[in-house]
Amino acid sequence: MSATNAAPRIEPADPDRVWFRFMRLHQRMLAQMTARIRALGLSIPQFDLLSTLTEREGISQSELAERLYVTKGNVSGLVDRLVQAGLVERRAIAGDRRSYAMHLTSEGRRLAEAGIATQRDYVATTLGKLPATDLAELDRLVLAWRDLARAADPQ
Repeated sequence: MSATNAAPRIEPADPDRVWFRFMRLHQRMLAQMTARIRALGLSIPQFDLLSTLTEREGISQSELAERLYVTKGNVSGLVDRLVQAGLVERRAIAGDRRSYAMHLTSEGRRLAEAGIATQRDYVATTLGKLPATDLAELDRLVLAWRDLARAADPQ
């Protein structure tokens, strides 16, 4: 086989370099999505909360905090602001005087759906442009990396 027909040689990747590339990509994507979500009048945490309620409306603030990986105090303040903005409402849970079910208002649902559409469009114009085989391989690698990260968690 001639040198011009040889398969390209794959050099071993430096895990530190891959890590930094991944982190820079994360920062770039987060900045781009933040700008898109801000154009709707929302912050990323507000969008996360609203979009979570599109999946599981009627959950308590405690459940919401668990799903968003934030403290109950953080979600409480965020819910307070979204209630004041007319995007979320608290409804009493029968038989529980201390907890409330979180529900979207019609405006909250509209903004959540607009944010979800914005996110889908961003994904389609970036990650969605990869060939299907590359996307499948990336998914496999991300899941393997996630599993290693979970195993390294001291909890």
